[in-house]
Amino acid sequence: MAKVLAVLSSGHKDAENNYETGWWGEELFAPMEVLENAGHQLDLASPKGGKPTIDQASLSEEYDPEGKYKKMYESGLADNTKKLSDVNPEEYDAVFIVGGHGAMYDLAEDETLHGIINAVYDKGNIVSAVCHGPAPLIWTKRPDGQSIIAGLDVTGYPEAVEPEGLPEILPFSLEGKMSEVAKYTADEKVVWGNEQLLTGRDPFASEALAEELVKALDKKKQ
Repeated sequence: MAKVLAVLSSGHKDAENNYETGWWGEELFAPMEVLENAGHQLDLASPKGGKPTIDQASLSEEYDPEGKYKKMYESGLADNTKKLSDVNPEEYDAVFIVGGHGAMYDLAEDETLHGIINAVYDKGNIVSAVCHGPAPLIWTKRPDGQSIIAGLDVTGYPEAVEPEGLPEILPFSLEGKMSEVAKYTADEKVVWGNEQLLTGRDPFASEALAEELVKALDKKKQ
C-alpha cells in the first residue's frame, strides 16, 4: 500500500465580483476511488485544514449529472483535511494537487506546499496535479532556482475553455504561466514530464491521471 497526499484549496471568495471558488469535486473523488480500489491510502490536506470550500458548480447537474460526486461530498469524505503545516512529507509516496480555480489563489504561491512538493520529489517519489492543480508547480523552485516543471512537458486547464469573463478576474493565466517555464500542451489528457512528474488537463482527465499514478506506484513497489 502506498500513501498519497491529496492537496485541496481551502477556497476563495471575491465579494467585489460576486465570485466564490474552491476545489473541484470530480478531481478529488474520481482519483480517490481509483487509488483506494487499488489498495492505496489517500490523505487530505489544505492550507487552513478542516472542511475546505468546494466549487459548487462541480456538484451541478452539468458536471455531475448522476449526482455521484455530490453524494460523496455530502457523505463527509472531504470534511476533515490536515493543515499543510502539519503534514510530514516523508510519509508520502506521492502528492496529488486537486484542481478547481481555488488552487490559483491559495495554493499557487504557498511556500509550505512548495516545501512538501520538493520533499516528496527529493525522495524520488511522484508529484502530480490535475486541471488548475499544477498552479503551485510553477512557483515550486528547485535548488538551482528553476521551477520544478522547467523545460518539462506539462498540461493543465486550457485558456480557451475558461468560462466567459472569468480570466479577467483570475490572478493569472494558468496556461500562460505554465508556458513561460515548461512545454505546455492541451492535446493530451495526461502528460508525464519525467518519471516523477505527472499532470492532467481537466476534470475529465482525473480518472486517467489516477490510473497512471496507480501504475507508477505499483511499479515503484516491485
